[in-house]
Amino acid sequence: MYIIPAIDLRDGKCVRLIQGRYNRQITYHDDPVKQAKEFRSAGAEWVHIVDLDGAKVGKPVNTDTISAIAALGQLKIEVGGGLREETSIKQLLGMGVERVIIGTKAVSDFEWFSEMAEKFSGKIALALDARDAKVATDGWIKDNLQPLLELATKAAKLPIAAIIYTDITKDGMMAGPNLERTRALVKVVRIPVIASGGVREIADIKMLAELGVGAVIIGRALYEGTLNLSDAINAAR
Repeated sequence: MYIIPAIDLRDGKCVRLIQGRYNRQITYHDDPVKQAKEFRSAGAEWVHIVDLDGAKVGKPVNTDTISAIAALGQLKIEVGGGLREETSIKQLLGMGVERVIIGTKAVSDFEWFSEMAEKFSGKIALALDARDAKVATDGWIKDNLQPLLELATKAAKLPIAAIIYTDITKDGMMAGPNLERTRALVKVVRIPVIASGGVREIADIKMLAELGVGAVIIGRALYEGTLNLSDAINAAR
Protein backbone atom coordinates (compact mmCIF):
# COMPACT_ATOMS: atom_id res chain seq x y z
CA MET A 1 0.00 0.00 0.00
CA TYR A 2 1.32 3.41 -0.99
CA ILE A 3 1.17 6.59 1.02
CA ILE A 4 0.54 9.54 -1.29
CA PRO A 5 1.07 13.02 0.19
CA ALA A 6 -1.20 15.73 -1.17
CA ILE A 7 -0.52 19.17 -2.54
CA ASP A 8 -3.65 21.23 -3.10
CA LEU A 9 -2.90 24.27 -5.23
CA ARG A 10 -4.67 27.60 -5.04
CA ASP A 11 -3.08 30.77 -6.38
CA GLY A 12 0.19 28.84 -6.65
CA LYS A 13 0.31 27.95 -2.95
CA CYS A 14 -0.16 24.76 -0.92
CA VAL A 15 -3.49 24.97 0.87
CA ARG A 16 -6.19 22.77 2.39
CA LEU A 17 -9.91 23.37 2.18
CA ILE A 18 -11.90 22.14 5.15
CA GLN A 19 -14.63 19.81 3.83
CA GLY A 20 -13.95 21.16 0.35
CA ARG A 21 -15.16 24.66 1.17
CA TYR A 22 -13.32 27.46 -0.57
CA ASN A 23 -14.18 29.87 2.24
CA ARG A 24 -12.48 27.58 4.78
CA GLN A 25 -8.90 27.62 3.52
CA ILE A 26 -5.69 26.99 5.41
CA THR A 27 -2.50 28.08 3.62
CA TYR A 28 0.55 25.98 4.49
CA HIS A 29 3.35 26.64 2.03
CA ASP A 30 4.17 29.33 -0.52
CA ASP A 31 6.50 27.04 -2.48
CA PRO A 32 4.84 23.81 -3.69
CA VAL A 33 7.99 22.69 -5.51
CA LYS A 34 9.97 22.83 -2.29
CA GLN A 35 7.16 20.93 -0.57
CA ALA A 36 7.33 18.21 -3.23
CA LYS A 37 11.08 17.86 -2.65
CA GLU A 38 10.47 17.46 1.09
CA PHE A 39 7.92 14.73 0.43
CA ARG A 40 10.46 12.88 -1.76
CA SER A 41 13.15 13.23 0.91
CA ALA A 42 10.78 11.59 3.39
CA GLY A 43 10.43 8.57 1.09
CA ALA A 44 7.32 9.34 -0.97
CA GLU A 45 7.12 7.81 -4.44
CA TRP A 46 3.92 9.56 -5.50
CA VAL A 47 2.40 12.98 -4.99
CA HIS A 48 -1.30 13.83 -5.35
CA ILE A 49 -1.90 17.30 -6.78
CA VAL A 50 -5.28 19.00 -6.92
CA ASP A 51 -5.63 22.19 -8.94
CA LEU A 52 -8.34 23.88 -6.87
CA ASP A 53 -8.50 26.88 -9.18
CA GLY A 54 -8.91 24.50 -12.09
CA ALA A 55 -11.71 22.64 -10.34
CA LYS A 56 -13.73 25.85 -10.18
CA VAL A 57 -13.22 26.99 -13.76
CA GLY A 58 -13.17 23.61 -15.52
CA LYS A 59 -9.65 23.57 -16.91
CA PRO A 60 -6.10 23.38 -15.47
CA VAL A 61 -4.87 26.68 -14.06
CA ASN A 62 -1.75 26.01 -11.95
CA THR A 63 0.11 24.41 -14.85
CA ASP A 64 3.41 26.24 -14.26
CA THR A 65 3.65 24.81 -10.75
CA ILE A 66 2.63 21.32 -11.86
CA SER A 67 5.17 21.43 -14.69
CA ALA A 68 7.91 22.51 -12.27
CA ILE A 69 7.17 19.61 -9.92
CA ALA A 70 7.10 17.15 -12.83
CA ALA A 71 10.42 18.55 -14.10
CA LEU A 72 12.10 17.47 -10.87
CA GLY A 73 11.80 13.88 -12.09
CA GLN A 74 11.66 12.67 -8.50
CA LEU A 75 8.02 11.68 -7.99
CA LYS A 76 5.21 10.04 -9.88
CA ILE A 77 2.45 12.60 -10.11
CA GLU A 78 -1.32 12.28 -10.26
CA VAL A 79 -3.25 15.47 -10.97
CA GLY A 80 -6.91 16.39 -10.70
CA GLY A 81 -9.02 19.51 -10.82
CA GLY A 82 -10.94 20.82 -13.81
CA LEU A 83 -10.11 18.05 -16.28
CA ARG A 84 -13.12 18.14 -18.58
CA GLU A 85 -11.52 18.22 -22.03
CA GLU A 86 -9.22 15.84 -23.89
CA THR A 87 -6.81 18.71 -24.54
CA SER A 88 -6.34 19.16 -20.78
CA ILE A 89 -5.54 15.48 -20.36
CA LYS A 90 -2.96 15.63 -23.14
CA GLN A 91 -1.48 18.82 -21.71
CA LEU A 92 -0.83 17.29 -18.29
CA LEU A 93 0.40 13.93 -19.56
CA GLY A 94 2.70 15.83 -21.90
CA MET A 95 4.26 17.54 -18.87
CA GLY A 96 5.27 14.18 -17.44
CA VAL A 97 2.28 13.63 -15.14
CA GLU A 98 1.85 9.87 -14.57
CA ARG A 99 -1.94 9.89 -14.45
CA VAL A 100 -4.80 12.34 -14.42
CA ILE A 101 -7.85 12.33 -12.19
CA ILE A 102 -11.32 12.96 -13.56
CA GLY A 103 -14.39 13.46 -11.40
CA THR A 104 -17.04 15.95 -12.48
CA LYS A 105 -16.95 15.14 -16.21
CA ALA A 106 -17.03 11.40 -15.50
CA VAL A 107 -20.26 11.83 -13.56
CA SER A 108 -21.93 14.21 -16.00
CA ASP A 109 -20.79 12.51 -19.22
CA PHE A 110 -19.86 8.88 -18.59
CA GLU A 111 -19.75 8.15 -22.31
CA TRP A 112 -16.98 10.72 -22.75
CA PHE A 113 -15.16 9.37 -19.69
CA SER A 114 -15.32 5.85 -21.12
CA GLU A 115 -13.85 7.10 -24.39
CA MET A 116 -10.99 8.84 -22.57
CA ALA A 117 -10.35 5.75 -20.42
CA GLU A 118 -9.94 3.64 -23.55
CA LYS A 119 -7.83 6.25 -25.32
CA PHE A 120 -5.51 6.85 -22.35
CA SER A 121 -5.51 3.33 -20.94
CA GLY A 122 -4.02 3.12 -17.44
CA LYS A 123 -3.46 6.88 -17.32
CA ILE A 124 -6.80 7.96 -15.83
CA ALA A 125 -8.14 7.63 -12.30
CA LEU A 126 -11.76 8.24 -11.37
CA ALA A 127 -12.37 10.62 -8.48
CA LEU A 128 -15.43 9.62 -6.51
CA ASP A 129 -16.01 12.45 -4.06
CA ALA A 130 -19.08 11.97 -1.94
CA ARG A 131 -21.23 13.32 0.85
CA ASP A 132 -22.80 10.23 2.40
CA ALA A 133 -23.73 8.06 -0.60
CA LYS A 134 -24.12 10.97 -3.06
CA VAL A 135 -21.40 11.93 -5.49
CA ALA A 136 -20.33 15.60 -5.44
CA THR A 137 -19.05 17.47 -8.48
CA ASP A 138 -17.79 20.88 -9.66
CA GLY A 139 -15.14 21.27 -6.99
CA TRP A 140 -17.50 19.66 -4.44
CA ILE A 141 -19.98 22.50 -4.86
CA LYS A 142 -22.81 20.37 -6.31
CA ASP A 143 -24.34 17.08 -5.18
CA ASN A 144 -25.33 14.45 -7.73
CA LEU A 145 -28.03 11.83 -7.21
CA GLN A 146 -26.04 8.99 -8.77
CA PRO A 147 -25.17 6.33 -6.14
CA LEU A 148 -21.47 6.05 -5.34
CA LEU A 149 -21.18 2.26 -5.62
CA GLU A 150 -23.20 2.14 -8.84
CA LEU A 151 -20.86 4.55 -10.59
CA ALA A 152 -17.81 2.77 -9.20
CA THR A 153 -19.00 -0.58 -10.54
CA LYS A 154 -19.51 0.84 -14.03
CA ALA A 155 -16.16 2.60 -14.05
CA ALA A 156 -14.26 -0.44 -12.82
CA LYS A 157 -15.04 -2.20 -16.10
CA LEU A 158 -12.92 0.38 -17.93
CA PRO A 159 -9.09 0.30 -18.24
CA ILE A 160 -8.59 2.98 -15.58
CA ALA A 161 -5.71 3.09 -13.11
CA ALA A 162 -7.69 3.46 -9.88
CA ILE A 163 -10.71 4.86 -8.10
CA ILE A 164 -9.94 7.64 -5.64
CA TYR A 165 -12.62 7.81 -2.97
CA THR A 166 -12.99 10.89 -0.78
CA ASP A 167 -15.60 11.39 1.90
CA ILE A 168 -16.01 15.17 1.77
CA THR A 169 -17.39 15.34 5.30
CA LYS A 170 -14.12 13.81 6.50
CA ASP A 171 -11.72 15.74 4.28
CA GLY A 172 -9.48 18.10 6.20
CA MET A 173 -11.16 17.22 9.50
CA MET A 174 -8.52 14.70 10.71
CA ALA A 175 -11.27 12.74 12.44
CA GLY A 176 -10.60 9.37 10.80
CA PRO A 177 -11.56 8.01 7.36
CA ASN A 178 -14.93 6.58 6.38
CA LEU A 179 -14.04 2.93 6.87
CA GLU A 180 -17.52 1.57 6.25
CA ARG A 181 -17.96 3.06 2.80
CA THR A 182 -14.33 2.39 1.86
CA ARG A 183 -14.82 -1.27 2.75
CA ALA A 184 -17.95 -1.43 0.61
CA LEU A 185 -16.14 0.13 -2.34
CA VAL A 186 -13.19 -2.28 -2.12
CA LYS A 187 -15.63 -5.19 -2.16
CA VAL A 188 -17.46 -4.18 -5.34
CA VAL A 189 -14.50 -3.36 -7.61
CA ARG A 190 -11.41 -5.25 -8.71
CA ILE A 191 -9.22 -2.24 -9.46
CA PRO A 192 -7.17 -0.34 -6.87
CA VAL A 193 -9.11 1.89 -4.50
CA ILE A 194 -7.26 4.90 -3.13
CA ALA A 195 -8.63 6.25 0.13
CA SER A 196 -8.65 9.98 0.86
CA GLY A 197 -10.01 12.16 3.63
CA GLY A 198 -9.82 12.16 7.41
CA VAL A 199 -6.51 10.37 8.03
CA ARG A 200 -4.91 11.66 11.22
CA GLU A 201 -2.62 8.98 12.67
CA ILE A 202 -0.87 5.65 12.11
CA ALA A 203 -3.90 3.75 13.40
CA ASP A 204 -5.96 5.09 10.50
CA ILE A 205 -3.38 3.82 8.02
CA LYS A 206 -3.35 0.36 9.57
CA MET A 207 -7.14 0.13 9.46
CA LEU A 208 -7.22 1.16 5.80
CA ALA A 209 -4.50 -1.37 4.98
CA GLU A 210 -6.65 -4.10 6.51
CA LEU A 211 -9.46 -3.13 4.11
CA GLY A 212 -7.19 -3.77 1.13
CA VAL A 213 -6.92 -0.28 -0.35
CA GLY A 214 -4.12 0.31 -2.83
CA ALA A 215 -3.01 3.65 -1.43
CA VAL A 216 -3.88 6.39 1.04
CA ILE A 217 -3.77 10.09 0.28
CA ILE A 218 -2.78 12.27 3.24
CA GLY A 219 -2.86 16.05 3.40
CA ARG A 220 -3.60 18.13 6.46
CA ALA A 221 -2.21 15.59 8.96
CA LEU A 222 1.22 15.92 7.33
CA TYR A 223 1.15 19.70 7.22
CA GLU A 224 0.03 20.03 10.83
CA GLY A 225 2.36 17.35 12.17
CA THR A 226 -0.09 14.83 13.60
CA LEU A 227 1.46 12.31 11.24
CA ASN A 228 5.06 11.94 10.08
CA LEU A 229 5.35 10.96 6.41
CA SER A 230 8.27 8.56 6.90
CA ASP A 231 6.42 6.83 9.74
CA ALA A 232 3.29 6.58 7.61
CA ILE A 233 5.23 5.02 4.72
CA ASN A 234 6.86 2.49 7.04
CA ALA A 235 3.47 1.60 8.54
CA ALA A 236 1.99 1.07 5.09
CA ARG A 237 4.79 -1.32 4.18
